[in-house]
Amino acid sequence: MSIVSALKGDLPQQARSLYRQLLRQGERFENYGFREYAKRRTRDAFREHMSAQDPREIQGLIQKGLKELQVMKRQTVISQFYQLDRLVVEGGMSGKQTGKSGDVTRQKDTGWD
Repeated sequence: MSIVSALKGDLPQQARSLYRQLLRQGERFENYGFREYAKRRTRDAFREHMSAQDPREIQGLIQKGLKELQVMKRQTVISQFYQLDRLVVEGGMSGKQTGKSGDVTRQKDTGWD
């Protein structure tokens, strides 16, 4: 969504759309901590300004949110260059890779120094 198209629509619809885009983009972070921070920051920012009534103030907040979305898009691309093993709290595979026949080809030893 470009800034020009954001100016044409209805403000509540724009705000909801921006909220969904920010949450979706935050889910693309590879790092669990960054993912959770992006979701928490988005929710907190929208809750903080939920009572805003002035259309100029709302439009300014939407513009700020669009800038934040662009920053987040750049950061998610950069975070995909540095992939690490998933954390235990994320669930899923825990440091194991299987070969073509299903046998374990690599298993990360955790807890050893």
